[in-house]
Amino acid sequence: GMSGLLPWQAADWAQLRAQFDRLPHAILLTGATGTGKEHFAQYLVQALLCEAPAADHTPCGRCEGCRWLAQGTHPDFRHLTPLVEEVEGKAAVRKLEVIKIDAVRAVIEFAFLSSHRAGRRVVLVEPAEAMNLNAANALLKVLEEPPADVVFILVTHARDKLLPTIKSRCRQMLLSPPGREEALQFLHTRGMADAEALLAFHSGAPLFEPAPEQDALRRELLELLAAPRLLGILDYAAAFDKQKWPLAVFLDWLHKWLLDIGLSARQMPPLYYPAHASALHKVAAQTDAAALFALLGRLSALAPYGHHTLNVKMQLERILIDYLTFWQNK
Repeated sequence: GMSGLLPWQAADWAQLRAQFDRLPHAILLTGATGTGKEHFAQYLVQALLCEAPAADHTPCGRCEGCRWLAQGTHPDFRHLTPLVEEVEGKAAVRKLEVIKIDAVRAVIEFAFLSSHRAGRRVVLVEPAEAMNLNAANALLKVLEEPPADVVFILVTHARDKLLPTIKSRCRQMLLSPPGREEALQFLHTRGMADAEALLAFHSGAPLFEPAPEQDALRRELLELLAAPRLLGILDYAAAFDKQKWPLAVFLDWLHKWLLDIGLSARQMPPLYYPAHASALHKVAAQTDAAALFALLGRLSALAPYGHHTLNVKMQLERILIDYLTFWQNK
């Protein structure tokens, strides 16, 4: 579909627009997760392939190029992505695979063909860190000696995971995240209840999938963490386990709570759970830094197993009992 820019992307777009006629052949878009990098990339693709753009390079949305792109049938565009839609029950799950060398080879072949529309050809690679080593090296060869009139747009959510050689072949552009007010405004116009709490939990990045069931169970957890009891812990572990969510979800929730305790202990406002500031402050007031580090260490040790089929209920009971001990010995 056609996407406009997000409200906070105007300045970044103006910067790119000013050099539109001398764009590099490879652009790497970086920035925080959930701030609209893919959105920006799609808009750039549209601007590059539009056949009747405005003087300021705004795509028209009506020409044949724009229409084909909207339908996903533009002959001069390739989207290299490992995201597969898998329908599980009723929900479509976006599952991340790796980008393999065959997919890159097909895109390189496309890049060296002559264009159908006598214009540019555009290749979007997203997320670029999903390329395995062979795929990345194959792409590198084409970035080193790029064909004329082809623009490669790479999007990364994890710049450190990209080959340094790939990064050095691209013009890197760090996209600005929205300010807090802009992000809140964006969520409010979408009618999101509890926008402040959710925005804080998502580190200020407003493009997250709504997950009301998770939000409800997270609220229960925060109440439990403020005043843990053994019986409450056992009930909670059973309730979470029923949801069949990965352990990683719970680890994230608890990790953010512990980080907020650490901030409160240093007289700093909580980052992830600002609405629970007083409960966090109470726990932090009696917290021993060494005990907090030990507990964070135990969570980190479990992180690699966040998506394994461990017995989630048992893991939760163990971690929460560790937390209870920590809480009692504050």
